Amino acid sequence: MEANYPLFQIIDKNGEVTNKDYRDLLTVEQARSYYYHMLRIRTYDHKGIALQRQGRIGTYVPFEGQEASQVGSALALEDDDWLFPTYRDHGATLTFGADLDRLLLHWNGRIEGCVPSLTKNIFPASIPIATHLPHATGAAMAETYKGTKNAAIAYFGDGATSEGDFHEGLNMASVFKAPVVFFNQNNGFAISLPIKKQMNSETIAQKAEAYGIPGVRVDGMDVFAVNFVVKEALDRARNGDGPTLIEAVTWRFGAHTTADDPSKYRDQAASDATRTDKDPVLRLEKFMKNEDMWDDAWLETIKNDIKEELDQAIIDMESYENANSDVMFDYVFETPTWTIDEQKKSLNALKGGQS
Repeated sequence: MEANYPLFQIIDKNGEVTNKDYRDLLTVEQARSYYYHMLRIRTYDHKGIALQRQGRIGTYVPFEGQEASQVGSALALEDDDWLFPTYRDHGATLTFGADLDRLLLHWNGRIEGCVPSLTKNIFPASIPIATHLPHATGAAMAETYKGTKNAAIAYFGDGATSEGDFHEGLNMASVFKAPVVFFNQNNGFAISLPIKKQMNSETIAQKAEAYGIPGVRVDGMDVFAVNFVVKEALDRARNGDGPTLIEAVTWRFGAHTTADDPSKYRDQAASDATRTDKDPVLRLEKFMKNEDMWDDAWLETIKNDIKEELDQAIIDMESYENANSDVMFDYVFETPTWTIDEQKKSLNALKGGQS
């Protein structure tokens, strides 16, 4: 079955163009845009881990290794499209236009960070696995009923394909030809469970056959390939031809979260050793150097811009007004139960407030 779903690729691990049909479409402006966004979200990702280790934010979910999948897909969207992320897709949301300060507030445990953007159609990150896939289908159907050409993209990992919401979302989207792209980032592990123990299917893309929709496998470390595949799927969706299931074969270099130790379930030394072959940022850098698109002065400029932006966002997060812990209790029910009242009183007593 894997032979029926070949891995679509444009540039290989050495930055060489493997698909000559796309060579003339790979411009310096495009490459620089991809590289800027990939470097930006990787810098943010490294900072997120550091902030958590310093106790300045809560548990953090890293995505290093999946930058090409997230940037390539997010840059394929139009401004009024919908993006439905998981807890690992903040790189995609930032690329699409999420507010950096709000995202930091989210990881800081602040309710103000639960709305990723006030200007873009970005759904709050889904923590439960696959529950947002039916939501993405519904949003896409709503756009159709309103007569727009707007589409939706839903991100999810390989573990989500074991959930009922995966079936329900894809089946409904297929039946109603919803303009939605189901974008799977297959990084080989659902938390600690390897994909070989997750399913007997050779690929995730082949699951599209059950719903009568196209399934595509793409090299998720190749930002060009991801962008072109997602654009094609979105164009198909806008034209009324329904959804597409895309399997982006990628890898996460780090832990599942900052509360995880990946060395317990995989050879982390071997994973680190694959960076030369698998690193999507390095691959794009090699391509740009091969094609005489590289400029050291430009690199230093964007590095400084990214650092300044991130430093200021962290300052803004940490100078935000103190959180009101009462919101955790006051809006669960219209009238709080006695148990919630007791919890609220207990917390306030610990904080030195009124009991």
